[in-house]
Amino acid sequence: MTVAQSRPDIAALELLVSVAHTGSIRQAAMRHHISQPAASVRIRELERVLGLRLLERATTGARLTSDGLAIVGWAEQVLSAMRMLNSGAQALRLDQNSQLRLAASLTVAEYLLPGWLAPLYASIPAAVSLRMANSDEVAELFVRDEVDLGFVEGPSLPSGLQGRSVYRDELVVVVAPQHPWARRRTPLSVSMIANSPLVSREVGSGTRQVLEVALAEYGRQPLIAVEFSSTTAIKAAVAAGLGPAVLSKLAVSAELVDRRLVAIECPDLHLTRSIRAVWRTRTTLSPLAKELLSRITPPD
Repeated sequence: MTVAQSRPDIAALELLVSVAHTGSIRQAAMRHHISQPAASVRIRELERVLGLRLLERATTGARLTSDGLAIVGWAEQVLSAMRMLNSGAQALRLDQNSQLRLAASLTVAEYLLPGWLAPLYASIPAAVSLRMANSDEVAELFVRDEVDLGFVEGPSLPSGLQGRSVYRDELVVVVAPQHPWARRRTPLSVSMIANSPLVSREVGSGTRQVLEVALAEYGRQPLIAVEFSSTTAIKAAVAAGLGPAVLSKLAVSAELVDRRLVAIECPDLHLTRSIRAVWRTRTTLSPLAKELLSRITPPD
């Protein structure tokens, strides 16, 4: 495949990520309000530009190749940076007193923050900038004074920060429908999880930390086959049969409904976590940060 001397189109990257989310070019095309033929042309052009085969196409849908999985992970970072750029440009156009600098782990940023921010923005228009990072990286942003309010997923509060719980999240073990575990009639044991090579988030992510703490209660640690910094890439890898993963139920709800992934019970593992809003110790929150927190109903 000849590599063209050009850069990938942002719209094509967005479309590829949607294919990873939905499992088919047709559904991704509907999400982007274009025809399926137009979506196919856009993906093929992206493959031509990159010089890589990104999808295995079949009558039942489209599956990411190993190269496609890697590109999706990087594409999400590019798209996140573009959103950050747009948010930052908006912030520069507005009075800095109306700016709210947020940092959040991927699960919070993708599945919770949009619903929390919409009512705030409707009543108090403000420049909101969002940094997407794992839980350890969120804490580092406070050290560099680059964020006013953060949201983390880990089992413990990062040093130098205080906060409160804003959501109780449940993690689940997920596999592809063709995986042997999907046919089990009994729950998984802790040993089965600990002995199985897993598809996992990177070290420092809240999801990874919760799994490590849960297994440590039994004197075990996870066996990691491959790491991704993208939840979307992990879901695609699991669906492709690369192995089981432990992910937030928020992140896999759609895949569980349409059976692209199957959740397997492991009742002996404590996989519930508290998602926290965090800020610097001995620091007064800005009015916008206080207003946002006041609109988030804490868990029971």
